[in-house]
Amino acid sequence: MDPTALELLADSGIDGTMHRARQLAPSMLHEADLILGMEKSHVDAMVRLVPETRGKVYLLDKWLDGNDIPDPYRQQRPAFEYVHEMIARDIESWRPYL
Repeated sequence: MDPTALELLADSGIDGTMHRARQLAPSMLHEADLILGMEKSHVDAMVRLVPETRGKVYLLDKWLDGNDIPDPYRQQRPAFEYVHEMIARDIESWRPYL
């Protein structure tokens, strides 16, 4: 994980040190009840990979503006803070549906 992301999570009381990125596998999509993508292209790619998951793959920003969440990788901390706020807001928007 990007050091800036780890720092921002730690500042929010979240330990991200155990996170490890993994390549998406069809079995992951089959096993999940709900799949949230950060960008429309991610959602489209997941549905193309496993078409029968169409009804459980959504954009994280679905209930608000329907926008992509930008990747702040290799940017300065303000970009990470902006994305963190977007993710927190979008997660909260899912609460009534979970």
